[in-house]
Amino acid sequence: MSYGLGAYKKTSVETASKEQILLMLYQAAIKNCKKGIEAIEQKNIAKKGEYIGKMQDIVVELSNSLDFEVGGDVAKELASLYDYILYSSTQANIKIDKSQLEGCLRVLNTLYDGWTEAVKQIKTQPTKSA
Repeated sequence: MSYGLGAYKKTSVETASKEQILLMLYQAAIKNCKKGIEAIEQKNIAKKGEYIGKMQDIVVELSNSLDFEVGGDVAKELASLYDYILYSSTQANIKIDKSQLEGCLRVLNTLYDGWTEAVKQIKTQPTKSA
């Protein structure tokens, strides 16, 4: 990666809102999941493990960031979905089974779409003045 691109990416993350960072994490997880599927299709076992590992690292980070006191049932449901993704992606890695990753991809895409819509709604709500 060129220095300029690396510096740009670092700056974009450092200046992003919490909502933007959340969406970036989902985008990265989705990208790595898709690359894991491609690696399985190409029978590239080393790359498969690398991409699945990156996706799992992101999902673990998302899971660790859940606040059960604030999020309540939503946080519990997200935790269950993250657990599903981690279990299924581990099975995909062990069994070299892209269908397991395709299930993960569907969940990640659904969550990404939901969060994207939530962020749009937050931005369009009028701010309350004190």
